[in-house]
Parts: sequence; C-alpha cells; structure tokens
Amino acid sequence: MNFNFHTHTRFCDGSDEPEEYVKAALELGFHFLGFSGHAPVPMKNHFAIPENELENYCREIRSLQKKYSGKINIFLSLEIDFIPEITQNFKYFIEKCNLDYVIGSVHLVKNKQNNGMWFIDGPKPETYDQGLKDVFENDIRLAVGTYFQQINEMIINQKFDIIGHFDKIKMHNKNRYFSEEEKWYKDEITNTLKLISDKKIIVEINTRGIYKKRSNSLFPGKEVLKQIYKMGIPVTLSSDAHKPSELSAYFDESVEIIKDIGFRELMIFTKNGWKTQRI
Repeated sequence: MNFNFHTHTRFCDGSDEPEEYVKAALELGFHFLGFSGHAPVPMKNHFAIPENELENYCREIRSLQKKYSGKINIFLSLEIDFIPEITQNFKYFIEKCNLDYVIGSVHLVKNKQNNGMWFIDGPKPETYDQGLKDVFENDIRLAVGTYFQQINEMIINQKFDIIGHFDKIKMHNKNRYFSEEEKWYKDEITNTLKLISDKKIIVEINTRGIYKKRSNSLFPGKEVLKQIYKMGIPVTLSSDAHKPSELSAYFDESVEIIKDIGFRELMIFTKNGWKTQRI
C-alpha cells in the first residue's frame, strides 16, 4: 500500500520528528502520508500533544507539506479523544488547526456514576485490569457497554471522518472477562456499525495490535470486518505508527485478509478529498 493516515510523532507519544516519518514514507514509495497526533486532553497524561505545543505541531506539518510538495502528499490531522463532558468539541480543533481530516477515538472510558476513567490502551494489561476493578468494580458488561455507549455518543454528536480502532476494548481482554462470541457483545458491535453506516464514517482497519503483539487480530477483527463488508461501510488501512519503521507494518498480510473477505477498495485522502483506491 502507498499510504498511511494514522501517524504519531514526538509531539505526542510517537518516537521521532515528523520529517523522519516523511523520509521513511518516501523510501516505502508512499504517495500519501497523514499525521494524526493525539489532540490535547484537559488532564495530566503521557500520550497527547500538550496544548502549548499544538500550534507548533500544526506549523511543522504544514511546513513539511510545502517542503515535500511534488514528492509526497502530506496531510494534517488529529486523533481526537471523546470523553463526555471533559474533552473539547471536535469542531474546536478542526477550526483551530484547519485540519484536513479527523480520526475520532475512545481510549478512556468514563463511568458517569463515579466520574472515574478506565484506560483501555497502552502496553500493560495490568492497567486495563486495575481500571476495570477501580472504575467499574469488575462489572465487565457495564464497562464494555459504557465503552460502546461513549463511542456511539461520539458518532452521533461529533464531526469526524475515520473511527479509530473501534473494537480496541478487546485488546487486553484476551478472552478473560468476556468472549467476542457472546450475544450481548455482538449486539454492541452491530448497533455501533449501524450508526457508523448512517453517519457515513470510514472504519479504520488498524494493524497495530498485531505487530505490537498485543492482539491476535486486527482492529476490527475478521468477523466484524465481514459485517462491515456486507453493510457496504467504507474502510481504510492504517498502521497507527508511533515509529517511522511502523508505517507499513502488517499491511501486506492485512490486504490479503480483507481481500479474502471481499474488499476490493480502500479509502484514501487526497487534495480533492476522500477517494477510493483499488487493492
């Protein structure tokens, strides 16, 4: 594949300067590269762009757009977290940064009863386990149900182009607390897919869980991708790169998986907006 639209640099929780990703993308023969740093969140954290660095981030990406014009198409984006009553409306960042496109994601699940927040991401399953215990008293159906409710609220109330790793709730579960085959879980997936379809949002096929050895399947998994295909929901492929070396990680294998399901095209962002590309 010749693109990646989910990329994190040293401005947030990535490793390198943005230009290093551009150089790596050129070596890979990429035609398109989208930078999508984690948007600032109003709490102490180690993953998001600090508010006072946001303008510098945007300025750097726009500068690279000009510097590498004619060699590669570079785009400015943010992966914006949605936490009810806590995070900024997505419109704030879209207007402030004049973003080319937006990824909407949920990494922190808020229990509205006690205002606790469950961090479902990161490298450590222990963080997932402790959060489930502290915030939801190990009630996995309540916790997972709240996760999908939060995603659904984001879909309904916010404007964005791509939904990021929307079944990532499974990553640290590893079939310990729930099974993806349980009816209640499948119902949550189906209800969210209906909203995604209604709002014409692009689903990201995210490879990061596999190549980081945190998941045995893509986000979303194969069975969910079959539903997405049957529903005609558009998809794109991303590596959720945090290092230049990850820009195309597990892409070839993923293309074979989705072609076996029936997909024949992916969505790409261009100077003229979203277009389809044959695979």
